[in-house]
Amino acid sequence: MKAEASETIAAIATAPGSGGIGVVRVSGDKAKVIANGVLGHCPAPRHAAYLDFKEADDTLIDRGIAIYYAAPHSYTGEDVLELQAHGGPALMKLLLARCLQLGARQALPGEFTKRAYLNDKLDLAQAEAVVDVINASTEAAARSAVRSLTGEFSSRIQALLGRMVELRMYVEACLDFPEEEIDFITQGRVGEKLDAIRQQLDAVFNSARQGNLLREGIQVVLIGQPNVGKSSLMNQLAGEDVAIVTEIAGTTRDVLRSAIQIEGVPLHIIDTAGLRETTDEVEKQGIARTWRALESANVALLLVDAAHGIGPAEKSILERLPKDLPKIRVHNKIDLSSEQPKIAIIDDETHIYLSAKHGQGVDLLRQHLLHMAGWQASGEGVFMARSRHLEALAKVAEHLQQAMDILGQAELVAEELRLAQESLSEITGEFTPDDLLGEIFSKFCIGK
Repeated sequence: MKAEASETIAAIATAPGSGGIGVVRVSGDKAKVIANGVLGHCPAPRHAAYLDFKEADDTLIDRGIAIYYAAPHSYTGEDVLELQAHGGPALMKLLLARCLQLGARQALPGEFTKRAYLNDKLDLAQAEAVVDVINASTEAAARSAVRSLTGEFSSRIQALLGRMVELRMYVEACLDFPEEEIDFITQGRVGEKLDAIRQQLDAVFNSARQGNLLREGIQVVLIGQPNVGKSSLMNQLAGEDVAIVTEIAGTTRDVLRSAIQIEGVPLHIIDTAGLRETTDEVEKQGIARTWRALESANVALLLVDAAHGIGPAEKSILERLPKDLPKIRVHNKIDLSSEQPKIAIIDDETHIYLSAKHGQGVDLLRQHLLHMAGWQASGEGVFMARSRHLEALAKVAEHLQQAMDILGQAELVAEELRLAQESLSEITGEFTPDDLLGEIFSKFCIGK
């Protein structure tokens, strides 16, 4: 998938702000020309050279390290020049402006990595992992993203593709002998092979789902009446005082957010205004935002005072929640009744008894949240995955199931295998619409 001849691009590749070192990256046919203009000559490929960086009139911009990578032995597969200077924002802009003056244009977000993908230096799953490595919010997420970047996810997909293509070729070959009185499907054990592929797919899907949890995290919204302890529970989960706790009803008037992690899984906690009838305009806006926050939640924690349990007001709140939103009933303030922390399943509904003030039972809640999200404690070997990857794997599963259901009809089995192969290939980018590529790379930072 060789990229077409294109313009030379340049961008500041390091994060905005001041730093000890800043990097300007150039990629394209004019990399050598730009090196000659900035440095006076082009360094030997893959050798670091300490040189002056100069303006057109020989005014010194800075002194730093220059490295030239000749195509195809570079990140993008093109000629690449990297200029490492002192990391002041003004100086970086001067150095970039000099490269643009010499014939480069400003790179678009993700354009360097897109060129690496188009020049077969990375497949699409690896390219997406680049930004996941940068944005990883936990150590576990970072390790998983690196596994994807180094090709572990892609290797699993390619292994699946190999078995699927081999089976498809056999089934399509059977179609060439329609007059033969031979049951090629049974003789070739197509059903057994399909089942083996489905089992392999299930294993990949489970690992991908774990990786998606590490990437996306869990959105948890705390709801309930005023003064049931939502802010106290948020502080316990966050491990610090991020919310104000008072005895005054309506203290929390806006949506408060805090990001923590449990066993490496990001947990995005949203504390909300107490849900009640009020004439206070500010509090009304906070309550409206509470309902909006629930629209994107993965789990809702309904807090109630353990002394009186779930009453008419709480039932009214539950009735207004989205039907498919997982809910946990949290009975708080057990310290006032000397009750022990516990999890109880009542009428297929989860009830957790705890004390947000003293932390009793909060670990039960943490573990149950992970369980609800589908997290498995052994995160070893998990690779980073995105929602689009899970959707593609789900499509593959559907096509394989369809093939199993119509096993006696070779023509239709071959078509389902073809569709399954195409869906699976979307993950690595072998079959990917241009508009999807644009959407993926537009979310990268400039310079990467």
